[in-house]
Amino acid sequence: MKPGEATRERILAAATAEFAEFGIAGARVDRIAANARANKAQLYTYFGGKEALFETVFAASLDGIVNAVPIDATDLPGYAVRLYDEYLEHPELVRLATWSRLERRSTGHLTANADQLDAAKLAEIEKAQRAGLIDEWFTPFEVLTTVIAISMTWSPASATFTASKSEESTTHDRRRAVIRRIVSRSFPPARS
Repeated sequence: MKPGEATRERILAAATAEFAEFGIAGARVDRIAANARANKAQLYTYFGGKEALFETVFAASLDGIVNAVPIDATDLPGYAVRLYDEYLEHPELVRLATWSRLERRSTGHLTANADQLDAAKLAEIEKAQRAGLIDEWFTPFEVLTTVIAISMTWSPASATFTASKSEESTTHDRRRAVIRRIVSRSFPPARS
């Protein structure tokens, strides 16, 4: 890795932590540069400013979660549990999305390219519906958004309780079972 690339990566890592903790408005370029062992001029050269840096961090985070947790529409409960586990491993992903929702897009899709991000998942759900595995009464979008919401029940976006990796494994096992049961009961196979 070239020295400039290493600096850019350090800035991205520091910015991810900063934005996840403080949001867009609360993040400070000085702290990001200091934590990245870089200077503000480098940050501005690579990213143009705080807003553009957030966009880069957020796009990478969204891409990471979309690719880290591929959908298996034949096993929606398993997909929801894998999302739960991803949120435990990477709570910053949910925090970044929450800040974006609060500070940027209060309604509608979270990102301008949501249709592209969701297209493959929606197609998988529609395919499972045609095969009779998921009730066609729901639109694929309704299925996807509801499964994601259920998986986030104990995520940093929760209004009631946020889970931590440090909790007992039996607690996480119980939550996984709850998520699995709710999703399986919410989206049963089509009735013949």
